[in-house]
Amino acid sequence: MPLALVAIGSHLDPTRFEVVIVDGRLEDDPIGRLDAALEGALCLGVTVLTGAPLKDAVAVSRAIRRARPTLPIIWGGWHPSMFGRQCLTEPAVDITVQAQGEETFAEICDRLASHRSMDGCLGCTWRDQAGEVHVNPPRPLRRLDEFKPHNYRLIPVERYFDLKGKRQLDYISSQGCQFRCAFCADPFVYERQWVGLAPERVGHELAECWERYRFTDVNFQDETFFTRRERVDAIAEELIRRKLPTTWAGTMRADQGTRLPETSLARCRQSGLRRVLVGVEAGTDEMLRRIKKDITIGQVFETAERIRSHGVAGNFPFIVGFPEEPDESVRASLDVARRLRAMSPDFQTPIFYFKPYPGTSITEQAVRNGYQLPSTLDEWSEFDYVGSVGGPWVSPGRFRTVERFKFYQQLGYNRSTIATRWIRAFARWRCERQVFSAPVEMAVARRLWPAPALS
Repeated sequence: MPLALVAIGSHLDPTRFEVVIVDGRLEDDPIGRLDAALEGALCLGVTVLTGAPLKDAVAVSRAIRRARPTLPIIWGGWHPSMFGRQCLTEPAVDITVQAQGEETFAEICDRLASHRSMDGCLGCTWRDQAGEVHVNPPRPLRRLDEFKPHNYRLIPVERYFDLKGKRQLDYISSQGCQFRCAFCADPFVYERQWVGLAPERVGHELAECWERYRFTDVNFQDETFFTRRERVDAIAEELIRRKLPTTWAGTMRADQGTRLPETSLARCRQSGLRRVLVGVEAGTDEMLRRIKKDITIGQVFETAERIRSHGVAGNFPFIVGFPEEPDESVRASLDVARRLRAMSPDFQTPIFYFKPYPGTSITEQAVRNGYQLPSTLDEWSEFDYVGSVGGPWVSPGRFRTVERFKFYQQLGYNRSTIATRWIRAFARWRCERQVFSAPVEMAVARRLWPAPALS
């Protein structure tokens, strides 16, 4: 669900502004639908991610600028938060919003409605009528309890349920992250700050949404849901007290998992906790120190054992291919992933390739060492940070090894695999010894079941 747009739209005064959200993924003719909705509009706001979504944002903005030359176009989201000035090299974009956007966008709309300049509007970058770009000071991070509740009536919730194949409600209860991971843009955008809704408000809002939508699962889209133990306890108590018949999933760091009391974990499970996402990222303590993850492999396995004992599923993602990462580190990551998968059929260990995402300290160091980042919006629109291709520091041999491991891990450990017991056993043997030569099974499977394209 496009929760960023829901958050921005919900905070506007409904007695003054009519909010229309157009999700291009749901439309046969997104630009036509958008143009029709913009008749008489005050402005167009676009949420922008790096990569292919950026290409869509440019195309949409240019099309609307041609159709409505005087309509102000505002970009927000992750990419404008990091490249607010660069985004304004696109003539179709007038204003960019940095970081938390609810209050900033509301002020922009107020100023546009009264024909006032953006001078002094905190948290945005803008171009004046003479073409000069102005970078305003950042806006302090506000407490989420000061914002209005998300108005899910702004989006076709049932349509998202149908597309998901389950009645799962996406929900954000906090923003930001206090940690310093060197591969993540959060420290750059939020400056290691974190704000969360009060537990009572979380319980009240979810209860109201359940009365309206009868969802069966809540997916907390927080960067670090388990940041405050007392708050997690209180949210679990709210769900239990209100007797909401729903499961839920959230994000947890490995060090948070080791510190969480047994009573807290038990209450979370009682309230419906079904799965946690625990970022592992690397397979050795040395590499974890290099990327400033501030956890240990021991904490990963301790957390895994604790959630398993409570019947909670786990998703443990890894990243391989960091700059100057030795082969031994990659092999260690694959081994840790295998050991986690072997602990429980309810554990998943997806493996991604490091991509030099803007705003991260590893990327900044790579640039100092000679790596060239994209320098234009068109180049950034070709930046692929989610596809299954190796990054700049992944050799062809390393890429083959990782891809084959991913295949045999799925074949050997997945519950739903159609493979026979002997094929599964052989796949596990390959993973244990990291022997992936002559991958006949992989070639046959790829031919019979091609990988689905990403949305």
